[in-house]
Amino acid sequence: MQPKDLRRLLVLCVVIALFLLRSGKHALPPMPALAIDKAITSHWQFSATIVLWVVYSVYWEIAKFGASAAVASESSFSRGIHVFLGNIAALMVLAPIHAIGRFLPLTATTMTIGTVIVAIGVGFAIFARIHLGRHWSGEITIKKDHELIRTGPYRSLRHPIYTGILTMCLGTALVTGTWLALLGVVLACLAYYRKIRLEEANLAVAFGPSYDAYRQTSKALIPGIF
Repeated sequence: MQPKDLRRLLVLCVVIALFLLRSGKHALPPMPALAIDKAITSHWQFSATIVLWVVYSVYWEIAKFGASAAVASESSFSRGIHVFLGNIAALMVLAPIHAIGRFLPLTATTMTIGTVIVAIGVGFAIFARIHLGRHWSGEITIKKDHELIRTGPYRSLRHPIYTGILTMCLGTALVTGTWLALLGVVLACLAYYRKIRLEEANLAVAFGPSYDAYRQTSKALIPGIF
């Protein structure tokens, strides 16, 4: 299965889940851990969060058509590892089930804050994707006529798209307040930490001293911290 197919499957599962939740029916087995937590799904903040994730996914599908052709790329196995981890993390973050309990009480305030954080993450990821332009790729690649982008959010961050995505995950965990979602955030962080290490090694080979200098004046994900 290709990465784009996995992303479409994720969006489809979310849409179907929303339909089933709104209709009051679901096909989950009668197990407490897998039971839908209606305290989550009854709030508009959860529905708004799902819509934001769908907007992000749909934009990514549309925007990929402007990317340049790759002259070198990571193996399909390596890419598959990231896609698998990323999708599992997203499902854990988004799943509105009781699972293993919650780390945060459900309140309108925390859910609203979480939704706002998700919106910021979506906006930042899309902004960075627009700024990266034709040099974007889901895979770790070197593009034809590849350039080292150091403008916009790339002035201070080497991977602002990942910053946006992880912000989305964190915000969603605040919306649902479940330990499962928080574990999903941890898994997403591990997945992107792995990808960053591979990507930076690839870029260091492609751009040499220029990339080393860039690393000295920027952070990977969080301004001034990491």
